Amino acid sequence: MTLRSETPPAPGNLDFGEAPDSENPTSAQLKADIDSGRTGDKASHGDVGAAPLGTCDEAGDTPPTPQRIKLARETEAASEQVRAAADVHGERSWIMPVFYSAIVAIPVVIGGALLLLR
Repeated sequence: MTLRSETPPAPGNLDFGEAPDSENPTSAQLKADIDSGRTGDKASHGDVGAAPLGTCDEAGDTPPTPQRIKLARETEAASEQVRAAADVHGERSWIMPVFYSAIVAIPVVIGGALLLLR
């Protein structure tokens, strides 16, 4: 297995999959939605946190109810178009090679032009 510079180290590179639907969802399922890219606001990679989602609420003696978590899961779910746009390694895999080529080509062209003008 070859790691690319965009590939996070373990356990961030593990596939967490999507959480199943439930009548009584938990904070862990909401976190799984976020980690799987279902919300469209991050790439599909696990995010190891110091404190799991919902820990602060529980410590404050106000844990989120399953109804609030269900509402959050429904309203945070992104459309397929948004999820496709968040796909960092999808159809736009050519961008980084072009960027690096430009970084190398620009100084070479400027340096060549300066040498020719001497």
